[in-house]
Amino acid sequence: MDQRLSLVTLGVRDLDRATAFYAALGWEPAASPEGVVFFQTGGIVVALWDRAALEVDSCTEDSGGWGGVTLAYNVNSREEVDEVIEEAQAAGATIGRSGGGTFWGGYSGVFIDPEGHPWEVAHNPFWSVTEDGQTILGDGRG
Repeated sequence: MDQRLSLVTLGVRDLDRATAFYAALGWEPAASPEGVVFFQTGGIVVALWDRAALEVDSCTEDSGGWGGVTLAYNVNSREEVDEVIEEAQAAGATIGRSGGGTFWGGYSGVFIDPEGHPWEVAHNPFWSVTEDGQTILGDGRG
């Protein structure tokens, strides 16, 4: 696993309010599917998504002190997802969800570090990961 971060997802209780807040800061949302808002922030992506849905997807429990934030590591293939999940498990992570197909058309799994922080490892066929590790919304070709 390279030392990089692809995506930070913030679990929000009111998507419209959260989107308006970031817009007031001057952030411009990218084209996003219904129910999630993406912001391209340099070489990483910030997402806003329903907190309850993120809790389930991240294999966490909000009552356990989870802060409503999930980190993600994007890769260029399904096989890389499985490899990174196996590497994390060997390093001491708990596997919340093994690699598998997603409702959004990609492939992902979740590992939880020893301090309880969830990481999604994902292959999103609609995004690009550049050679230097930047995650770009869309195919990266403009």
